[in-house]
Amino acid sequence: MNALALAPRMVAARAGAPSGPFCSRGCHVLVGAKFDPHTGRRLGAAAQSRSGIAVNIALWLALGAALAAFAGLGLLPHTGLYRPETVLSDSMKPYFRAGDLAIVTPEPARDVRVGQVISIHIPTGDHHVQTHRVVQVVRGGEHPVVRTKGDANDARDPWTARLDGPTAWQVRLVVPKLGWAIVWLRDPFLRLLTVFLAPALFALLALWRIWAEPDGDDTVEEVPDARPQVAPLA
Repeated sequence: MNALALAPRMVAARAGAPSGPFCSRGCHVLVGAKFDPHTGRRLGAAAQSRSGIAVNIALWLALGAALAAFAGLGLLPHTGLYRPETVLSDSMKPYFRAGDLAIVTPEPARDVRVGQVISIHIPTGDHHVQTHRVVQVVRGGEHPVVRTKGDANDARDPWTARLDGPTAWQVRLVVPKLGWAIVWLRDPFLRLLTVFLAPALFALLALWRIWAEPDGDDTVEEVPDARPQVAPLA
């Protein structure tokens, strides 16, 4: 019997290169990459690519949402174009409820009319801001005097209010339940926690993304043709 037929075939390969019949001739190998010993294919390349894309999308969406919320609720209101207000009672149901976010915009006080929902400082007590519907314009002009009422209340508010400023703030948009998030963020401890927690979270996600990606210095090396070697017969 031919000794060559009985001898096991040995294939020379460099460290990190796949072994077996798939590299019995010259082939190219990614140094540092992992391969299936049976198929010679690189392991996890597609899965790593898909997970990397998903992480990128999630990071960009989270960052975009955070920036939009910061700009919309923290920066742009200082321009005077609009103002966000958190609803604290159900006196205006069903138009809006406690926990909703009302967006109010300025308009000339002389243009205030019956049916509008405006925000005013009540003329009694602690002069807190109240957002109710105008039910009567007692006196018009540059500084009108109005009476207001909550849609869910049976009676009018027990006062008349004079609009002393040049503008009145009218409700233009209501975002359900978003106001509770504003109240939550106004808490000093939670605000401090958010300032430090958000950057730390993004940093951890970025580090996880770096660790999860394959090495960027994978290089292609050519494995020379392997020659069959004859094992001595015992």
